[in-house]
Amino acid sequence: MLFKKLTIVVLITLCSANTWGASMNELRDKMVETQIIARGIKDKRVLDAMRKVPRDEFVPFTFIAESYGDYPLPIGHDQTISQPYIVALMTELLELKGNEKVLEIGTGSGYQAAVLAEIAGTVYSIDRIKDLVLMAEKKLKDLGYKNINVKYGDGFNGWPEYAPYDGIIVTCAPKEIPQVLLDQLAEGGRLVIPVGDFFQNLKVVTKKDGKIKERDVIPVRFVPMKHNVEL
Repeated sequence: MLFKKLTIVVLITLCSANTWGASMNELRDKMVETQIIARGIKDKRVLDAMRKVPRDEFVPFTFIAESYGDYPLPIGHDQTISQPYIVALMTELLELKGNEKVLEIGTGSGYQAAVLAEIAGTVYSIDRIKDLVLMAEKKLKDLGYKNINVKYGDGFNGWPEYAPYDGIIVTCAPKEIPQVLLDQLAEGGRLVIPVGDFFQNLKVVTKKDGKIKERDVIPVRFVPMKHNVEL
C-alpha cells in the first residue's frame, strides 16, 4: 500500500512538472508574439533565442508567475532582469551573425548572456556584484551553456584580456560612454549602451575606419553604471 501511495505521489509530481513546463513554454511563445514581434523585432536568430531561453529560470522564485510579463523584475541587490522586449531589441541591434565574440557589462541574472550565447560564438560577461556573478555562473552552467565566461569586476574597465570584441552590450547606464569600451570594440563592431542620468537614451555606437559614430534608438530606464566600487 505504501509503495502504491509513493507511486501515485511521484506520478502526480511528474504530471505537475510537465504541465508547469508546458505552461511556461506557452507563455514564452506568447511573449515573443505579443511583446517582441509585435514591436518590430524581425531577426530570426533573436526570435529563436527568445523562444528558447527560459526566462523563468532567471527570476527569483517569488516572481516565477510573472516571468513572461512585459516589464523588468527585481533580482536582488537593487538590480533587475530587463523587460523581454529590451533584451530582444538590444540583441538585435548588435546584428550578430553567429561567430562573434561579445562582451556584456552587467551580468545580472545571466538571462541576457544566455540569449546572446544562443547566437554569438563566445560571450564574456562581467558584473560588480559578486553574489549575482556566482548565481548567474551556476545557473548558466546548469542550463548547459559552455560558451559563456563570467567574471566579477568593474565593468568600466571592460575585459581587456579578450579584446577586441565584435559586439559590446551594456545593461546599466553610464552618464557618458566609457572610452575603454570604445577602445575594446573591434573595427566594424557595434556597442549597444544606455547613456544618461535620469533621462537615458539607448544608443548604438559603431566603429569604422577608426571613426566612431553613434545614434539614439529609444528612451530607456536602466540602473546606473557604477565605477571604482570596492571589489
